[in-house]
Amino acid sequence: MTAEVSVPKTAPAAKQTRKRILTGDRPTGRLHVGNYVGTLANRVKLQDEYETFLLVADHHMLTTKLDGLSEIEQNIRDDVIDNLAVGVDPEKVTYILQSLVPQIPELHLYFSMLVSVPRVQRIPTLKDQLRDHGLAQPTYGLLGYPVLQAADILIVKGNLVPVGRDQESHIELTREIARRFNELFAPVFPVPEALIPDMGLLPGIDGREKMGKSLDNAIYLGDDSKTVEKKIRSMYTDPNRVRADTPGRVEGNPVFVYHDTFNPDKAEVDDLKSRYREGKVGDAEVKRLLLVAMEKFLAPIRERRAELETKPKLVGEILAAGSERARREATATLREVRQAMHLDYFGR
Repeated sequence: MTAEVSVPKTAPAAKQTRKRILTGDRPTGRLHVGNYVGTLANRVKLQDEYETFLLVADHHMLTTKLDGLSEIEQNIRDDVIDNLAVGVDPEKVTYILQSLVPQIPELHLYFSMLVSVPRVQRIPTLKDQLRDHGLAQPTYGLLGYPVLQAADILIVKGNLVPVGRDQESHIELTREIARRFNELFAPVFPVPEALIPDMGLLPGIDGREKMGKSLDNAIYLGDDSKTVEKKIRSMYTDPNRVRADTPGRVEGNPVFVYHDTFNPDKAEVDDLKSRYREGKVGDAEVKRLLLVAMEKFLAPIRERRAELETKPKLVGEILAAGSERARREATATLREVRQAMHLDYFGR
């Protein structure tokens, strides 16, 4: 496997001929297998069918991570490399660095006038963010996170947004904002739809419902073999199973969720499940075979990632080219917005 990735040539904003996707990541660290299941696999699948914009949302990162800001640049680099390593092609996908598109915060300002505080307080993920980050109250920025997300999507007139089910409420708010703007001023924006993958959230290796960087319960795409082995050996299984000859529970067991997701040998998985329920196979054997499957999945990604890291200028070049294109799209969108709102005075 080679890491020959070329920097896309910039071109003027063109008339939209395919439906557009806006997807993105907060650059809070390396991406993990939960990110792959929830979003990355879908990006690779959809990049040939749709015109796709991939936002590296560094402004969003500020909503919960004001400490360690010196890490942002490396986090951005890791995020882009992980996307490239799994096959998100910059010749097919426009990579954007959020802070390089100043039109986004301007649109966010306009949208913030259309949404009440009680409405954003009802976003279910707000409570999760407060809990996960140990916050008693949200900052103004965290409260407005879904409104900024709406600006991200609508600045390029995204039609579809691939998200996990936990983010569906954010897209519903974006739909409300688009409809309200169109009704109040002019039909500028499409009303986007959420694209939710068939696979649900991948549980953490500790058995928690969600895998997350802040929860320290993830297997990362760039983890080396020894680290992956250590994490799999420590994985949560059936807490009521104290002996290998005790019948175990397969449903909801994280080890079997991972087998179902990453082990292509379905006959082997079915056999393991049957023997596990009968108390005829131990956790150690089930985990050993999971490690084999995970290594087959991760090894080519790890190899490609290592090759990409030998090209230190590549990430910056890809983001610069994509962000330039995004600024042209965003400038055209804001021109329509200002005209619709009668804010195009003095030749703006």
